[in-house]
This record gives sequence, C-alpha cells and structure tokens, in this order.
Amino acid sequence: MLRVHFTGLDLARLRLAGDPDALWETVLSLHRLRDKQGESIFGDWRSETRVRLNGETRLLAPLVPSRGYFPDFLTPAEGVLGLDAGMQALRETPPDRVHRELGKLSTVRTLPAWIRSMAEGDDRAFAKLTGALHAYHEAAIAPYWSHIQAQIEADRAVRGRALLDGGADALLSSLPPMMRWRAPVLECEYPVDRDVFLGGRGLLLVPSFFCRRTPVTYRDPDLTPVLVYPARHMSESAPVVQAPPRSLGKLVGHTRSAVLGSIGGGCTTSELARRVGVSPASASQHAGVLRDAGLVLTLRNGSAVMHTLTPLGAALLRGGHPVRASRPRQPSIPERSTPATMLQSPGG
Repeated sequence: MLRVHFTGLDLARLRLAGDPDALWETVLSLHRLRDKQGESIFGDWRSETRVRLNGETRLLAPLVPSRGYFPDFLTPAEGVLGLDAGMQALRETPPDRVHRELGKLSTVRTLPAWIRSMAEGDDRAFAKLTGALHAYHEAAIAPYWSHIQAQIEADRAVRGRALLDGGADALLSSLPPMMRWRAPVLECEYPVDRDVFLGGRGLLLVPSFFCRRTPVTYRDPDLTPVLVYPARHMSESAPVVQAPPRSLGKLVGHTRSAVLGSIGGGCTTSELARRVGVSPASASQHAGVLRDAGLVLTLRNGSAVMHTLTPLGAALLRGGHPVRASRPRQPSIPERSTPATMLQSPGG
C-alpha cells in the first residue's frame, strides 16, 4: 500500500499534467510489451511493435525489469514537454546521480558490463542507453502517439470536470479504483508498503496510457512528487496508427459539424445537446457517428459520459493541421530538488 499524505498547501498545489509524458510512456510500455495482460488493449500493439524492434528491449531490459525498481533518471520531469526535451534532460543527468541509482539497481540484480561501465561514467555507454531508448520510442510509441494523446486528453477531461465540480477533493476522489482518497491521505495499491509525506510540495498527477494495475512514482524522496496513474480507457481503445477513417463520409451535414465543434474541451451528452440545440438522444447518436469516424473519444464517468475530441477531430476543425506530439504551450513541470533517493514503483 502506498499512502500519500496531503496538507492543505499540498491540495492547493495539486496539478494535472497537460500532456502525455514521452519518457514515462516509453519506459512503462516496456512492461506492457513483456507481460501478457490487457490483450484486448495491447495485443495488436505488441505484435506490430515487435516487428519494428531491433534488439532494443534486450539492451533496456536490465535497466527496466518486469518487476521492481528502475532508475528515476530514466523519466525526467521534462518528458511531459516531449521526447526531445526529455532526452536532453536525460543526457544532462549528473554522473553521480547515475552512479547512485544504478548502484541501487545492482543490489537486486546482476547488471551487464555496459551498464556497469555507464555507472562509472563511461560516456559511450550512456550514449548507448539514450540511443536504445530513442530507437525503442520510435518503434513502440511514436506511431501511436495521436491515439495515446487522445486517451490522455479524455482522462484529463474527466479529472478536469471533477475539479470544476468539487475542487481538489473531487479530483482525488475521481481517480481510478486502485486509488482511494480518504482525506488527508491518498491510498494506492502498491507492491510495497510506503508512506509519502508531501510536506507542502504539492503533487503532479500524470495520466499514462501504458501504466496498469498500480500507480508509479519516484523512489527518490527529494525529487518533486509525481504520481503516474493508469488513464481510463476502454477495451476497444487499443493503440492504432492513425489512418483516414472510412466513416468520414458520414460527417456531411450542418448538425453533425455543429456537434463536432461544440465538444470543445469536453462535455457530457446533456451539455452537448444543450449547446447544439438538439435532443440528448440526437446528440448521443451524432457523437456515436463521430466516435466511429475516429474524431471523438467517449469515456464513462459514473452515470454520465464525457465526450472529447481526438487529435484527428481537432485537426479537422482547424482545417487539417495535426496536433504536434509536443505542443507549444508549457505545462507546469515539477522543479527538481537536490537529488538523493521518491519512490519508484516496481513496474506499472
């Protein structure tokens, strides 16, 4: 059990990441590639990704084992700004931190020679790591980024609605079932027993497509607190490479275009009906057609459903200009404290 202890100041400083984190998704997807769970969601992704890989998982497996600790430096806070920013931060990891965190890993498993060399400051070995991570991301994450982004946007819409309706208390209560808010403590299913005292630093919540079963967080208690949790998605939401959907032809007509334009940052079916001036049944029907066309994503939140635009739907409204994987707006990034050693979960 992981227990995250909040103060009033921590609740005021609670944040939700504005984008998927490129490096958290990369590292956690290594777990999903090797396990056999969630076949309806990840089965096709596993098959397609394995064809594109060229030995990257063999290199990375000792650093990111199926269970247990993996180094915090693999997932720098800058990953939320995109792969390039995350990789640059990774390359700038201080050598003493690399040595310390790899030392923790070596206490629980035997490391290959090149990782031991990296722990001793070998720049060529570190370049081997960053090269393998980048190649793996290009094979396993980049082709599905728009889909991952759509899922995270949908989850954010649910959390954002909870925040607007009931503040931080409602946001924490809306998190997935393995996370239970019992003020002032957030209890999470976790492989080990651990307490985290935020102490006024706040908490950054990061929804993740590839996180499953339990949240994940840093091992180092001196890093600004981050909690990565499983984003909500349905079994039919398996990652797919975006292609022009055949059902786009169904989008002809003023009302359906108005429905697409009215969804905005997310809304329920009732809200959509009021915005467009149609019945709830009609709004639901039009949203269903848009969902079949890959333009809208729908998630259930209690007795209501929340509709959000996918990147393809947003691009259509903007005249066909797609959303970039790393958008120009700057989400809040946790500042790093002096490195020492918050809590990385043993694998999603």
